[in-house]
Amino acid sequence: MQPNPPAAEEPDEVGDEHTAEESSAKPEENPDQDLEPIWEGPLPSRKQIMSALVGAFAEEKDVPPDYLERCADHAELLLDWNQRVNLTAITSPQDMAVKHYLDCWKAARLLPLLGRKVFDLGSGGGFPGFPVALAEPNCSVTLCESRGRRVRFLEAAAASMALPNVSVVEARGEDHLGEAGVDVVMARALSSVRETVRLLRKVRHRFNELILFKGATWSREMRAGEREAQRLGFHFDTVVEYELPNDAGKRALLIYRAPGGAGR
Repeated sequence: MQPNPPAAEEPDEVGDEHTAEESSAKPEENPDQDLEPIWEGPLPSRKQIMSALVGAFAEEKDVPPDYLERCADHAELLLDWNQRVNLTAITSPQDMAVKHYLDCWKAARLLPLLGRKVFDLGSGGGFPGFPVALAEPNCSVTLCESRGRRVRFLEAAAASMALPNVSVVEARGEDHLGEAGVDVVMARALSSVRETVRLLRKVRHRFNELILFKGATWSREMRAGEREAQRLGFHFDTVVEYELPNDAGKRALLIYRAPGGAGR
């Protein structure tokens, strides 16, 4: 097991943080693990969820007519399952609308994803995969998760929402990528830059781009992982910055060119 990295290398909070090791490794599951309720009190109504989404997206342009409704579908499923499985600590409709759905929407609109194969590494509750798939129906999105109960949620949500461009795999990310090349690997609230490139070092030739979702201190984390990224052949290409409303702060997408070319 790798020692904990120093503070400068810790990932920004952009959602529900889970480590690269947690998403990659597949330990024997404890039957009681992940079953503690996360949401205390009654679940928000569909009307409350939709109101929060409408408010969060008020300044956005070209939002498809049914996009917010589909996000609400996912949010209802997420909050229901979250009573039994640890999927998200962000549970208020307002915070979910901004920190999950709007964040992922902005990323999808800022990135060239048309016709590309996207791999959501350590998808957890389905972020960024589900909102990205909804925002760009002409890309294919694979939600990869190794924790069985989270996989069951992703499968149930994918079936319920009937999205033709979404698939779910229960696997360690590096194992699946070893068998199937993709165009883009996305990692959100996963781990530090250094730990993420280390996780992907053996399959770095199986994809073209690595996109990391980060917060306001992205530059510090990028510098801390720069030497390791370069050593493993990940070349920093650009950063795309944007800001979320309601004092949710700044966000950044770190885009690395991977050594691969197997994405198809």
